[in-house]
Amino acid sequence: MDLVAGIDAGTQSLKVVIYDPAGRSMVASTSAPLSLTSAADGSREQQPADWVAALQACFHAIDPSLRSRIAALAVSGQQHGFVPLDSAGEVLAPAKLWCDTSTSAECAQIMDAVGGTARTIALAGNPVLTGYTASKLPWTKTHRPDTYARLATILLPHDYLNFVLTGQRFCEYGDASGTGWLDVRTRTWSTELLRATDPERDLTACLPRIAAPHELFDINPAAASTLGLPATAKVAVGGGDNMMAAIGTGCVLPGRLAMSLGTSGTLFAYADTPVVDPDGAWAAFCSSTGGWLPLICTMNCTVVTEQVAAAFGFSTREGDDHLRATSPGADGLVMLPFLNGERTPDLPLGKGVLAGLDTTNMTPAHVYRAAMEGATYSLKYGFDAFVRAGMTFERIVLTGGGSNSAEWRQLVADVFGLPVDVPAQSEGAAFGAALQALWALGKAHGDSASIAEIADRHVALEPERSTRPEPARTRAYATAYARFMRHLDALTPLYRG
Repeated sequence: MDLVAGIDAGTQSLKVVIYDPAGRSMVASTSAPLSLTSAADGSREQQPADWVAALQACFHAIDPSLRSRIAALAVSGQQHGFVPLDSAGEVLAPAKLWCDTSTSAECAQIMDAVGGTARTIALAGNPVLTGYTASKLPWTKTHRPDTYARLATILLPHDYLNFVLTGQRFCEYGDASGTGWLDVRTRTWSTELLRATDPERDLTACLPRIAAPHELFDINPAAASTLGLPATAKVAVGGGDNMMAAIGTGCVLPGRLAMSLGTSGTLFAYADTPVVDPDGAWAAFCSSTGGWLPLICTMNCTVVTEQVAAAFGFSTREGDDHLRATSPGADGLVMLPFLNGERTPDLPLGKGVLAGLDTTNMTPAHVYRAAMEGATYSLKYGFDAFVRAGMTFERIVLTGGGSNSAEWRQLVADVFGLPVDVPAQSEGAAFGAALQALWALGKAHGDSASIAEIADRHVALEPERSTRPEPARTRAYATAYARFMRHLDALTPLYRG
């Protein structure tokens, strides 16, 4: 039986999973680390060549007998990044990433040029937030003029890996909606926002075509040979990591809420119609399956717990012991975990803050707990906006590296007051990419199954990792969350200048 592969190109690593649809089992999984270059101005960059090297390393680590059976594959990629290509397809500069906050001034310039935030949302459904691709173009024009002059194609990270795999330049609606240029209601590029990004240049000429959600492409023969894949393998369109995680967690029907605890934290729910907030309280994205995906994104999640663990000389594998040794609320210790600036709440120039220290809570365990709680409270801040808009949810499906922590799973259940389930496949984005490849391959062979039916067949939960909120702890976290919000309200004017 044919196999399908999912590739997840994240910030910290690139992962490849191989899935057997007939046996409904993951038959291989491998990963390779990625490095990130940071600068004091908020720049966060990676070399696209490193993604390609990691991709090759991952496939070479998989048994050739499995690689030879791969019929289709798809890429999940970190959203919003900017990969500039010249006319020959060569990369012109390092990729600026989703967590890059060096372009906050350019965000304001673009929105001011069309009449402000409200007008921007009217045009595209979203404001141009720090990290979105749009703001990276005027930054590049100013700081890398040679790159900008030679720019022929604007690709996102997942688009670039598709280019490597197929030799073709294309994007898809889910990832494209995170550029800041796509009108998510009509699924068309906003010429007004593109003109505001650069009034002296027609940027539409640099945009790749938008592929349909179920479209398939032939793999480039050279890529197939290098990766040890069949020359007949097909490449599905894939999408942004959140869009693929939505598939991998079964969040492809209304009413389901997924949370991803990765380097960034995300909270998203599928919708059949555009869900746009007039104040831009959430990202009104398209899904990669034909619908929409209202999404909350925080820029600081597992990165914060990992930094705290490293600072105190222990592994995050020991983190649950520290959580069990401390009480909800960290005995009054509060962390605003904005190490990379923040998107939710919208504080691109924000910094991390540790408040409430005293002689009893100045311990590694308390600081670790405060970091985990702070990362979770930032997601709760966004969740509250969903609730105010009338959205209702019965449970949370949890994915990402943080979902491996039993204490974090319980913390999420208690803070949100909702049951938490965990899919059997922990790599939600990579698994979602594999399922999208399976869906597209089936469509090409005449299978009428919807993506919801595919997810229903293949996304299984792991009952032993499910958890339910404990009322006493929910009350304790409500008090601690109110304390977090008081500190956030007090410090927001400082970080907004």
